[in-house]
Amino acid sequence: MSLPPYARDLNLVLCHTCGQACPLGTHECPRCDSVVHRRKPESLGRTWAFLIASLIFYIPANLLPVMFTNMFGSGSENTIMSGVMEFWSSGSWDIALLIFIASVAVPCLKFAVLGTLLITCQRRSQWAMRERSKLYRLIEIIGYWSMLDVLVVALVAALVQFRSLSSIEPRLGILFFGLVVVLTMLAAMSFDPRLIWDAEVEDV
Repeated sequence: MSLPPYARDLNLVLCHTCGQACPLGTHECPRCDSVVHRRKPESLGRTWAFLIASLIFYIPANLLPVMFTNMFGSGSENTIMSGVMEFWSSGSWDIALLIFIASVAVPCLKFAVLGTLLITCQRRSQWAMRERSKLYRLIEIIGYWSMLDVLVVALVAALVQFRSLSSIEPRLGILFFGLVVVLTMLAAMSFDPRLIWDAEVEDV
């Protein structure tokens, strides 16, 4: 079965901003005046930089406390995992599960998927290209929910403030986790998924 023609075969390139099909060699999109590139410039390098930075910040995000809880005069600082266990032991398993998914499962999934995409693209691998494209779309979708953990901590803090003898305050760990979220989102935005299929084009 013959493959459909690629944009390069038709001498076309798509604008990253509005999707306008422009003639190959066009420097500015005639529709939105954005700079036109056949591929995102330095996509792999910038994605690696954001991913490594997010991995570095993820360490203090887990080691440092994310919130200080003062319940009836007894105060304690909690990291992400200790907060999950405390909510679980107190019977709030739904909040504990939500924080675990948003703070541990989702970031680790994004690290693994982005790392896999970067390594396979650098090696020009043709392994599971369709599945890798679906994984990238999955990362894009869950990226919209990446700030969920920060919002949960803020919401819990706001709810507890209504009790006169209880209080919750954010700590430095939540700042590092917020940086992890932003950096992983930038890494996903910097990656050009068309690089996955370039190995197929070069093999033809």
